[in-house]
Amino acid sequence: MLLQYFIVVGMALLMTGAQSEVIEVFAEAGSQAILPCKCNPLSTHLPAIIWTKANKGTVWRKERSGLQYWGYSWSPKGSHRAQCPHSQFERGDYSLQINNVMDEDGGIYSCRVENGNQVTENVVSLRIIKVSISPSVPIWGKDVTISCNVNPWPNGATVQWTLNNSRFLTPTAIMNKGFMREKAAARLTGNWTCVVDYKGKEGRASATLTVMGIVQPSKDDTKVYAAVGSAVTLPCVFSSELIPSRTVWEKLKAGSFKPTPGRLPDSFSPISPSSQPSSDNSASLKEVGFEDAGRYRCSGTVEQQRLTRNMQLVVAKIDSSIPSKKKDSLMLTCQLSDTSEVTNYEWVHVAYDLNGTRSEGSILNGKTLSISKVSEENRGEWACRFYGKEGLLGNVTYQVHLMGGLSGQKSSGVSQNTVAVVGLSFLLIVLLLILIQMYKNHQRRKRIFQYPALETIVHTTSNEREERERNREKM
Repeated sequence: MLLQYFIVVGMALLMTGAQSEVIEVFAEAGSQAILPCKCNPLSTHLPAIIWTKANKGTVWRKERSGLQYWGYSWSPKGSHRAQCPHSQFERGDYSLQINNVMDEDGGIYSCRVENGNQVTENVVSLRIIKVSISPSVPIWGKDVTISCNVNPWPNGATVQWTLNNSRFLTPTAIMNKGFMREKAAARLTGNWTCVVDYKGKEGRASATLTVMGIVQPSKDDTKVYAAVGSAVTLPCVFSSELIPSRTVWEKLKAGSFKPTPGRLPDSFSPISPSSQPSSDNSASLKEVGFEDAGRYRCSGTVEQQRLTRNMQLVVAKIDSSIPSKKKDSLMLTCQLSDTSEVTNYEWVHVAYDLNGTRSEGSILNGKTLSISKVSEENRGEWACRFYGKEGLLGNVTYQVHLMGGLSGQKSSGVSQNTVAVVGLSFLLIVLLLILIQMYKNHQRRKRIFQYPALETIVHTTSNEREERERNREKM
């Protein structure tokens, strides 16, 4: 290739009116490449133009008569990948456009323009850049190679890598000329660009790297916020193409230098049953307690690679207290198990009318709120919203019950309660007397039954007395 290059350049130097400069052109594979060829239009006659590629023959040519010809390899199935826009001829621009350039299109091109008695020839070096990733979609934790291929490769060129428009520099990566090898991780995902600088010309090519693994949460130590008493889902979602095995949830003990598993909360349960493997291995807590706050770890095995993701559950609650100096006030404090991401607190009073329509009061700032507990306006739901740098993190609510209604009706309530107590006491006394009398009667009959003969005599005497009274009335 180098010998062909020098031969073409040497022939260009021998031509009358030839230009000695070799023009460098970079193009990304799949894009459009424009190979420049310009000269001064000195004649009103149509020029003869021919584009050739070293060792490949004619690319495109146009006779003075206007007839055009394409090389066989440049007209697949009747479509022309290479052409010169006629609209630019009047300006002396005979640049060649190559659509959907491929790696094999790289090489040395020559443009020869015969315009009257003047012959102009330009030499263009087209270099095709392509970024390739192997494997195309790596699994988190395994090796991935990102290559920058340039055809033909420019000796002495410098190569830089950018990731998402930022220069990529890392001591853990193995970098050599046009390729880089690194362990696949979430931080490597995004748009990789190879920047080649050669003789003042710059060429770029890009490719997108996607890493398969745990996609939710996308990074370790993601915080999940929940209010006491509410339900919460701890996400652990693998790439849709992956079905992990041996999935495990653990709660990590706090305060230990090395994370060690602890006991999971009683209300903790996986969303998907273990008998049905799925890419979604999230878990839920049906009723969050303040003691459930802490770090959790989800893990699973994919192709003998153990994938893990750590996350933190932050629990919010509202503490209430009555100041010693203001007995008619209520102090509400918004408490979080971790406030490292919180930048602001807001309080808002939420009310509902008879139709269930929700309305909110004015917003009050601060972690602590002091309200009057005897005010009808403060009855109902109070919500504490906490925010971070990127917006709302979560909220927690508290129900305030009206205390003033009880104190406002104190006198009438006392009188009604007194009457009720007196009436109830009188009823209890009457029932007690009845029970005593029933007991005495029972005891009397019990004593009589101990002497059955005496009971017979008494009964006979009573009957004789009644018989004598009836006979006296007849007489």
